[in-house]
Amino acid sequence: MSLTTSLRSLSVRVADGVAEVELIGPSKGNTMGPDFWKELPEVFDALSEDESVRSVLLFGSGGNFSYGLDLPAMAPVFAPMLSADGMDARRREGFRRSIRDLQESVSSLARCAKPVIAAVDGWCIGGAIDVIAAADIRIASRAAKFSVREVKVAIVADLGSLQRLPDIIGEGPTRHLALTGEDFDAERAFRLGLVTELADDVVGRGRELAAIVAGNPPLVVQGVKQVMNHGREASVQAGLDYVQVWNSAFLASRDFNEAATAFAERRPAVFTGN
Repeated sequence: MSLTTSLRSLSVRVADGVAEVELIGPSKGNTMGPDFWKELPEVFDALSEDESVRSVLLFGSGGNFSYGLDLPAMAPVFAPMLSADGMDARRREGFRRSIRDLQESVSSLARCAKPVIAAVDGWCIGGAIDVIAAADIRIASRAAKFSVREVKVAIVADLGSLQRLPDIIGEGPTRHLALTGEDFDAERAFRLGLVTELADDVVGRGRELAAIVAGNPPLVVQGVKQVMNHGREASVQAGLDYVQVWNSAFLASRDFNEAATAFAERRPAVFTGN
């Protein structure tokens, strides 16, 4: 894959039918900035078309999967909305398209013809949950920690977790996690069904699973993914379209500005409902 020579947030290696995609930052905790959102669909669309690839393993570097959205690096996406008055429809439409583009980046895992195995170690927060929810198999180390944390920064999660998690863990647990924003550990993730295995060496176990999948008939494996996705993705997309409109209308708020300010000042946010 020639495109990998210019990647900054991902590293890709292909051998024996398995593509290993590693999150490499460049920010601390593999946070997801502009490079990540641009490169993720480039990589997964290319892997989808690469006939030498039969399965994909996705994992993070440095002991964490990802801290989630890189808020400082993504500030230019939010700034026009925060500076606009409430009647600026053009800016709101531009923001809706920005949300759509980020959603498409995450959905590149779901639309990839090859099964994607997410191996989670350390923290998996916010946007990282969106990403693993779009994978086909999720496993975790016993040290993994998770959080659907968008509510804590005054955002309705809009990149797929609210649409995909109910099919994975059920609607009740999804509502609980999304409304509280609380952290939860690997054991709870396993009990909920968010991950199907816990492993001491999660990347090693991920490699084993990827090799097993790669050893099966490739068109049958791809067929299993396509058949299971059929029908479900239509409802997922409807939900993604709806939250684009919701957040383009309501995300620009005093509470969101307070969340961003509190994050920068390293203090608890105080929300007023405005």
